Amino acid sequence: MQRKLHIAFSLKHFFLPENNGWFKRICLVFAFILFDYFSTLVFCQAPYEEANLYARIFMESFGIPLGLTLFVFVANLPIYVTLSLDSHIAKFPFKIAIIAECFIDVAFAWFVAGLHFSGGTSWFWLAPDLTRQFLGTLLYLVLAFLLVKPHKPRYDD
Repeated sequence: MQRKLHIAFSLKHFFLPENNGWFKRICLVFAFILFDYFSTLVFCQAPYEEANLYARIFMESFGIPLGLTLFVFVANLPIYVTLSLDSHIAKFPFKIAIIAECFIDVAFAWFVAGLHFSGGTSWFWLAPDLTRQFLGTLLYLVLAFLLVKPHKPRYDD
């Protein structure tokens, strides 16, 4: 049955992204996540200072370094697995890929990079949350355009 459908189950699809634009996108998204992680590790002196209730619960249960590490791992594993799977599955023609990847970049820019940038800078920059999130979103989109986006059509379609 597996041979007829050409379906192969492999853990590499979950954990090893294909080396293409998706891999660069994973690196970019996780740069923002790691920025938030390290700034929280450096500036957070007590768990009650953390604004994220779930991160605070982990930090109160396991201590700041281990709790924060576990929280970041658990909370961001689905993002990593989704992008890694997409790197193997999403093989769109160039014109459709441009639209789909732009949509994905905007979603990840606002909901992941922007939120983590806002959280990371909240420790040392007293600006409104929306301002920090917008700046993080803008920074992600600029970096994605410069580092991730294909600027010429692929001929492998």
